Amino acid sequence: MKRIIRILAGLALSALCSTVWAQQTLQPFTPSGNTVTFTAATSCPTPVRATTSPGVAQQYIISNNGSGMVWVAFAATSAAAATNCVIPTGTSQLVVPVLPYSQFSMTTVPGAYFTGITSSGTDVIYVTPGAGN
Repeated sequence: MKRIIRILAGLALSALCSTVWAQQTLQPFTPSGNTVTFTAATSCPTPVRATTSPGVAQQYIISNNGSGMVWVAFAATSAAAATNCVIPTGTSQLVVPVLPYSQFSMTTVPGAYFTGITSSGTDVIYVTPGAGN
């Protein structure tokens, strides 16, 4: 009897895991606006705005095409993005570090502004708006 109970419990757990996995399907990233670019440097360039089509989730792929670390600042306004553009040294800052030759996706406000700063040199950053994982 105990063996049957263990088998039934194992089947129930297996069915539960399958259900959870089915609910977490990945959606490929679909661009929904033009890619914008800026060159990050030791002083922040003017923020660029990445706009998307109306009604599309506000996700962005950020790509660092350079050999250095870039701290990408973002905000709903150009002025706020410029203010956030600081390398964190002891106090927190609203920036995301982007490793050399890498990319990541993030979700933030619609039509966000982006800029970035480096500790030395320059790196080209690309921002592509869209939706998906």
